[in-house]
Amino acid sequence: MVDPELLEILVCPENKTPVRLADEALVARLNAAIDAGALKTRAGGVIEGRIDGALVREDGAYAYLIRDDIPIMLIDEAAPLDQLEN
Repeated sequence: MVDPELLEILVCPENKTPVRLADEALVARLNAAIDAGALKTRAGGVIEGRIDGALVREDGAYAYLIRDDIPIMLIDEAAPLDQLEN
């Protein structure tokens, strides 16, 4: 997973607030939405392929997906979390 030292210095590229590692339940919900073809990026693209994890912005609005242990910290590639069913 993401190195703890790296996690300490990573911030949201948009508003520079801290990010935290998503818990297993959230990762499962994200992967279920990906499997259903229902999860989109901020730019509107459909997210394909299951993820290893995610980093969640401090306000809980966006998740930066982790693939092959690499966080994708691009604003347009973030997944708005309001897409997930409660």
